[in-house]
Amino acid sequence: MRVLEEGKDYRSSATNDYQADIVEHYDECYWEYRTAWLNSHNLAIHYGYWDESTHSHSDSLLNMNRALANKVAINAGDHILDAGCGLGGSSIWLAENFDVTVTGITLSPSQVEHATRSAEKRGVADRVTFKTADYCQTPFENESFDIVWGLESVCYALHKKLFTDEAFRVLKKGGRLVSADGYALKEQFTEEEWLRVVTCLDGWAVPNLATPEGFKQYLQESGFSHVDYSDITANTMPSAKRMYYTALLTWPMQRLLVLLRLKTKAQDRNFYTALRQYQVFKDGLAGYGLFCAEK
Repeated sequence: MRVLEEGKDYRSSATNDYQADIVEHYDECYWEYRTAWLNSHNLAIHYGYWDESTHSHSDSLLNMNRALANKVAINAGDHILDAGCGLGGSSIWLAENFDVTVTGITLSPSQVEHATRSAEKRGVADRVTFKTADYCQTPFENESFDIVWGLESVCYALHKKLFTDEAFRVLKKGGRLVSADGYALKEQFTEEEWLRVVTCLDGWAVPNLATPEGFKQYLQESGFSHVDYSDITANTMPSAKRMYYTALLTWPMQRLLVLLRLKTKAQDRNFYTALRQYQVFKDGLAGYGLFCAEK
């Protein structure tokens, strides 16, 4: 049996600088995400949220933003920290749909450039800014934000408790944290299960996964109260299935490009994760959940 523990990097391709690996993944896989997943409107590198009102893949990606916003109860004038903002999709969506200001941070300078250009094109650059920063050690003063928003970003923290500590520090009293992410649903795995899980960690440069119970404990230890968790795996499964079938249909072309050395290792690992992730969710090895907590 293999045991999943907090604070360890379980990737088989791990280097001494896991943050550099994260940047490499997103920078090298940008066009894969751009052509197979996101568009210039949603700018979303995350699973979608499907319910009875969802009619398309693009709708589902924007619906995930709505799911977080509904959970955290945004107020006019709120200052939001988008922790792990990616290409700026959530930050821009928040500014377009609410009377708020948003600061997005990412490890990737390239993503900052993309996000900044998109905010300018969408006419929200006066209320949205992007910076290169580590969300576990930010440059912001204590009690700077009303909301900390983490959409499929907290999983990249090697030590998730460092993220919850920092989120608590930068939130104002009464501030809220909202986070949607994948979580391990067990701590012990058979060798075959472990292979599937590690393939996903490798492909997306994720060092480890917390369990819902473990992440709740980190939030409480950091000082958060009114911690609430919703399992929304069922709402994300159509996205997981779409990703799987997209990868399956493009398998021959992918293998040819690898043989021709037209794909990087990061791109190839990303492809294998697209194939594996659906079964990881389907077999109950991991789930997808939404946390909200208050300072």
